[in-house]
Amino acid sequence: MIAYELDSEHNILLVHPQSALDENDFTELAKAVDPQIEANGDLAGLIISAPSFPGWDSFSAVVTHFRFVRDHQKHIKKVAVVTDSHLADVAEHLGSHFVSATIQHFPAGQVEQARQWIINGS
Repeated sequence: MIAYELDSEHNILLVHPQSALDENDFTELAKAVDPQIEANGDLAGLIISAPSFPGWDSFSAVVTHFRFVRDHQKHIKKVAVVTDSHLADVAEHLGSHFVSATIQHFPAGQVEQARQWIINGS
């Protein structure tokens, strides 16, 4: 399950993976973010806040996740990964080869610092 908040003023999507991700999570995210992109253009940023990565509940959820990334990555300028998981370091290095967004890792609990990095560039 993914909880999310859409900051329309700053055009930032904040997501909180809370349990194993399923296909419906990405369908719901698309329903929330697609109208925002259509109305206001690209998102300034995406903040992924997760103390640890919860994984996926099925292989089809993995496929749906990758499809969501493929379809939306060109509409997101910056991605902040807020976690203490070592997976964030891997995501930062691998992601830079597959997505057009700038990716930055922040320690867990630094959501506001991540938000300021997206808004102000620092």
